[in-house]
Amino acid sequence: MTKPTNHPTKRALVAAALIASGLFAAAGAHAESLDAIVKAVKFDDIADIGKQLKNGLDPNTLAPNGDPLLVIAAREKSDKVAAAIATTPNVDLEKEDKAGENALMLASLNGDVGLVKLLIDKGAEVSKKGWAPLHYAATNGQDAVVKVLLDHDAYIDTASPNGTTPLMMAARGNHASTVTLLLDQGADPQVKNQLGITALEFAKHYKAPDAIDILSKRTVRIGASAPADAQKSAK
Repeated sequence: MTKPTNHPTKRALVAAALIASGLFAAAGAHAESLDAIVKAVKFDDIADIGKQLKNGLDPNTLAPNGDPLLVIAAREKSDKVAAAIATTPNVDLEKEDKAGENALMLASLNGDVGLVKLLIDKGAEVSKKGWAPLHYAATNGQDAVVKVLLDHDAYIDTASPNGTTPLMMAARGNHASTVTLLLDQGADPQVKNQLGITALEFAKHYKAPDAIDILSKRTVRIGASAPADAQKSAK
């Protein structure tokens, strides 16, 4: 009688090797196909991505570096692909990259008004906690986007984790028209961040002459109006 053994037979080893090679090949093919998808997103190849979505591509798929496809599309201004992904059922419009940025934030930074409107229409969160789309629009002086966000009830003095407001970011970049727009819409120039710095002090620190000029006049006017108003009410 042959003794039982726990050692694998040669046939079993060969079978296991074939299975393993098949799995590795599949994994490699998946990686290659994902790289191709990311490339198509970056180049706004709507024909390819449209076909992929129709064939069941998950709109929340992450690139090898962890970036959501929709975020990549927004960053690269691939508007056709971004629109296709954003209108796909079950898409997560709030999905962020490793830097904490979502599609609406990057579309706002780029001044991509059409995509901003589309994302908002599809339910993207306008007043995101922490760094918000309005911060991003103000950072690059994207007035048209600022108007769209404010028209959709974005909180004008929204504070970042360290208390920075959109007005401070606009002042930092010396975006005069954005500073004026935010002030005209009710932004408070006297708000301070966690370090006790106002928008005017931001402008001075970053040597932003136009913002300094505007904020100096508007801040003084607000500060000086209180005593005058008090005097009127006392009469």
